[in-house]
Amino acid sequence: MNSASLAHRGTLRVSPQSQDADDAAGPVVPGGVQIDHLSVRFGSRIVLDDLSLSIRRGELLTVLGRSGCGKTTLLRFIAGFINADESSGTLSVAGHDLTHVPPHKRNLGLLFQSYALFPHLSVFENVAFGLRARRISSKEIARRVADALKLVQLGDAGHVMPAQLSGGMQQRVALARALVIEPDVLLLDEPLSALDANLRASVRSELKALHERLPNLTIICVTHDQDDALVLSDRTLLMRDGRIAQLGTPQQLYDTPNDAFVARYLGAANLLPPHVAFGMDDVRYSERERLACLRPEALRLVPLGQGQLHGAIASVEWYGAVLSVSVELDAMPGEPVLVTTQRGHGMTPEKGARVSLRYEADDVVLIKP
Repeated sequence: MNSASLAHRGTLRVSPQSQDADDAAGPVVPGGVQIDHLSVRFGSRIVLDDLSLSIRRGELLTVLGRSGCGKTTLLRFIAGFINADESSGTLSVAGHDLTHVPPHKRNLGLLFQSYALFPHLSVFENVAFGLRARRISSKEIARRVADALKLVQLGDAGHVMPAQLSGGMQQRVALARALVIEPDVLLLDEPLSALDANLRASVRSELKALHERLPNLTIICVTHDQDDALVLSDRTLLMRDGRIAQLGTPQQLYDTPNDAFVARYLGAANLLPPHVAFGMDDVRYSERERLACLRPEALRLVPLGQGQLHGAIASVEWYGAVLSVSVELDAMPGEPVLVTTQRGHGMTPEKGARVSLRYEADDVVLIKP
């Protein structure tokens, strides 16, 4: 494969500069993923319900949702692994209709929860496995494996056996194996779920950096972790019961959620009746069909009488630099609101103290229940 085709496909040797040159030279090569009217049923259970989705070339999309919402089924449909009682819909990848194409001919890179490394093969041979199956020349295999290992920062580990590697390093080997075939799309299914918290954050940052180094590679990452979605995504698809609850940038989902489900999934959210959140002079005060959403960080603890809401501090929890304060409002007894504040900033909260809460009207978003 020559360098021009590599640049168009956005794989191991692509760079932002080469992409600019390609775009200037002529029409952009079709890319990305298009799914139209996808429905999947297992027995009497509808797992995906008339789902349509467009993913841009070079985009990193995270698919987020609770267990059973259909996110992994969506990934398996793209990969070609669906064996359902009934399914319908179409799939195109990089401009090609793959609806009925078998998995091994779809040119997709796959990384699932279990890294599935061959324990008896070296790192080099694990990464080279897919290339040997495609009968690539030994010289080309050596070059592409070296490029892939360098890309995941394991350039000197080709001779090492998987058992000698940490969990994070094994995952990088699996990632190199997925990338070395120069896929049209990289599919990641809960790639960080097996890692501890510290390693998870580190590998998450590495995935983000990888996406920046391969600006033409389309990546679809399924996860149940909101931090993965907020950190990694160009866009986030939040699913609920086989349908799209909301699709947009992480900031859009966090700042302007469609409804209470989205608001709560993307982080802590205080959902108040509009007549509690707004003054009587505000046109939103009489709203009856919606809830007022206030994120905890939008609220400030102030001395009693100096804010819009009043109540007593029910609890204070310390998370290092951040304090999480629960306040039971006079207007909503039994339904405390959450306030997060930086330690050492503003008043020091004490359990039982009477306080007020201050916020800006622009920080309140009206959403569907």
